[in-house]
Amino acid sequence: MQHFTIATRESRLALWQAEHVKALLEQHGHKVSLLGMTTQGDQILDRALSKVGGKGLFVKELEVALEEGRADLAVHSLKDVPMELPAGFTLACVMEREDPRDAWVSSKYATLLDLPQGAVVGTSSLRRMALVRALRPDLRIEALRGNLDTRLRKLDDGLYDGIVLAAAGLKRLGLQSRIRAIFEPQQMLPAAGQGALGIEVRSDRADVIAALAPLMHQLTWLAVSAERAVSRVMGGSCSMPLAAHAVFSGDVLKINAAWGDPEGQMPLVQTQALASVSDTAAAVRLGEQVAAALQAGVEQATGKAH
Repeated sequence: MQHFTIATRESRLALWQAEHVKALLEQHGHKVSLLGMTTQGDQILDRALSKVGGKGLFVKELEVALEEGRADLAVHSLKDVPMELPAGFTLACVMEREDPRDAWVSSKYATLLDLPQGAVVGTSSLRRMALVRALRPDLRIEALRGNLDTRLRKLDDGLYDGIVLAAAGLKRLGLQSRIRAIFEPQQMLPAAGQGALGIEVRSDRADVIAALAPLMHQLTWLAVSAERAVSRVMGGSCSMPLAAHAVFSGDVLKINAAWGDPEGQMPLVQTQALASVSDTAAAVRLGEQVAAALQAGVEQATGKAH
């Protein structure tokens, strides 16, 4: 039996995720404690993530705790994890995915399509902005930062007519009743890794990697490996309006990817590919293939627009 410490952000959702991993490790006979931390991403709430450094803002402090040996593993929402980890760190485990889709939350309107012209939608994700604009170019999109509870409070205070959130977070916190509608992927393609939890460790911690092996979900790992490959090739971070979503049918992995313009000036570029995938290398190749097609489409679209 080993004792492990999990580094985690202190939002209600992050703590739920860390407690979930803690319980699973304890079922396998390990002792586990939590180290709660505040990250830069939690502190900078007045600016869009895309303007202040992107995804890494939620993981840096946790990595420092791993580096210094104050923690043994860090639990992240995979969509917040940069595509390239710093030297000496590795993504040791990806757990079975929750619902990867986006959710529509509003007290007044049942769906996005029911909004009156010029209504205000809250999101700070460039991907969601681009996809909302593609569906409803007439709407006003306003920034929405903060943890899940903060975002819901801002909606309830009447600052927005509706907001778009990840369905997984709402479900994990027992807030399913707030979901008015779910966006199917063909309406609003999810972000790479959305709905999945990733566990980061120091690369030299073979003991932690071995302890996490039973928590790994292979099909989720392969799907998100393809999605993250798209993001990596495209230079993906919070500063890019990029979506990538892969689903297995038997042993065939089908991946859809989309690039949009948050300002709504250019058309949505979409592409897809499929292949038989049984290992990480094949998943990454598929992701790189769809990324190349997407890049070509973006160059064509932006070239025409200039």
